[in-house]
Amino acid sequence: MIATMAVVAQKKQKPNIILILADDISAREFPIYKSDTWSSDKGNKDSQDPNLRAKTPVLDKIAKEGIYVKTAWASVVCSPSRAMLMTGRYPHLHKWWGNKTIGQYTDEDGNLGSYPLFASSPLSIGHVAKKGGYATMWSGKSQMRNRNLQKFGFDEGVFTPGESSITELGENPYSNFTLEQKKVNGKKELINQDTGKPLGYPYYESSSWYWKPHVMLMNHPSSKKQFEWWPNTAESKKDYGLNTYGPDVELDFIFDFMERKVKEDKPFFVYHATHLGHAAMNYFNPKRSDLKWIETPKITWKNGKYTREEPNVTGANGIYDMHNSLSPSGIHSHVNYLDYQMWLYLKKLKELKIDNNTLIIFCADNGSSKYGKNNPESQKGTHVPFMMYGPGLGFTKKGEQDILMNLSDILPTLAEIVGFEFPKDYEINGESLMPFLTTNKKTHRDWVYGYKDSLQIIRGEKVLKDGLNKWYDVREYPSDLISFPEIKDWSKVPSELRAERDALNKVLPRFDMFDEAQHGPLSEKHQKKLAQLKAAKKAKLAKKKALKKAKQQKKKKN
Repeated sequence: MIATMAVVAQKKQKPNIILILADDISAREFPIYKSDTWSSDKGNKDSQDPNLRAKTPVLDKIAKEGIYVKTAWASVVCSPSRAMLMTGRYPHLHKWWGNKTIGQYTDEDGNLGSYPLFASSPLSIGHVAKKGGYATMWSGKSQMRNRNLQKFGFDEGVFTPGESSITELGENPYSNFTLEQKKVNGKKELINQDTGKPLGYPYYESSSWYWKPHVMLMNHPSSKKQFEWWPNTAESKKDYGLNTYGPDVELDFIFDFMERKVKEDKPFFVYHATHLGHAAMNYFNPKRSDLKWIETPKITWKNGKYTREEPNVTGANGIYDMHNSLSPSGIHSHVNYLDYQMWLYLKKLKELKIDNNTLIIFCADNGSSKYGKNNPESQKGTHVPFMMYGPGLGFTKKGEQDILMNLSDILPTLAEIVGFEFPKDYEINGESLMPFLTTNKKTHRDWVYGYKDSLQIIRGEKVLKDGLNKWYDVREYPSDLISFPEIKDWSKVPSELRAERDALNKVLPRFDMFDEAQHGPLSEKHQKKLAQLKAAKKAKLAKKKALKKAKQQKKKKN
């Protein structure tokens, strides 16, 4: 292992690690990144309204006393970003190119299905922590498109809302906050199970992960089987209802896990994939599809601590009264609640007397909805917050770090901390941050990479190529973090920018494998099937383009 780990090795016990992954939140939403622009309450436009600006005193403290990275990148959407983080790899290996373009494979039973990360990348984040001697827990969003959540290297899990493919549990008997597609009078309709009526606007099948959440436990000590719906005890069943908030449930189980592992004198790794930041169906206001970021419990910061108001929601069947007990709708409220939860984390670490031997990593999976999510333009989709806070871990850096990193760097960083070394023939695309954090090293890496399907995004310190093949001069950050000048005439820019462009263009072919190697291992039968589907899709697209062209020509003649 690299010599920098001597700092960590001096500890009597390996440091605990808590990794928090927020959902769909751009770096610009966090005040520490100093953007003069952020999302409006409905996300349909940019805002400079101070009333819609998040307030994050705890995350500011973590960023200033720990470190935060000025240019941290993810993919432009959640599934491929989570794959990048969990595997330390890019999609030419893990095959998760986009939310709708996850590679297929032939499983051990001969069935065609989504290529799971535990098959493509057997040394992912949970496995590596376990091999390093850690107890492991996964809390929050899973989104693995696979029923075998027990194969990802985690001892325990609390999943909101869980994986629908784990069908042996049956329907959740505790929450009817679900959207389910059914046939009504021969027509497909999305039914709100709470009202029993069609939703009335486009959405997708899902179950609540915020209020009255669907919660699936894995291997919890209170469970009678490997996977089980929660509430699962007399006490939890008594307390569960409209005022139960999913992010609170996730954190309660995390703290329970931490307390047990501290008593066992066992280092722990927590992967907290919170939903906070993600838009969701608003079951309390089912007709308000414009309210993307539904309300959180009310919180107040005063005299260096938070207080939380108990929610008071009453009603049934789509008609609810919140009695002014919840926050306003908006992504700023979600960021504020993340800050409240970070305060709870710091408080719990101090209570357990492990605050000087615990590393906190805070990041997000892609840009904000309606602004960056799924957006390959410039770095709108890829630019995310990234903070590390580890008192007592010997960091030589503090505050803002003007370096490049992306989510693939988290796994090799964790591996170095837990004392695990990857086999030489096992490809890892990320680079450990520990040499930068614990020595006088000035830089971390020369370029960062993002992607969506066949679109490739890459930047160095001077130039950026986005997924639309536009190039930008990124030597200086604009006040909104995104309005970089586009380079249209390369003869008019300094030679060092052209040199970096040429160097970045040499990197890309290695990862540009979407068209030729989209999938994992396939049987001959499945290869033929997917080739036929691809050809049919291509023909359909060509026909659509031809019809459009014909209409345009006809319009010109008229």
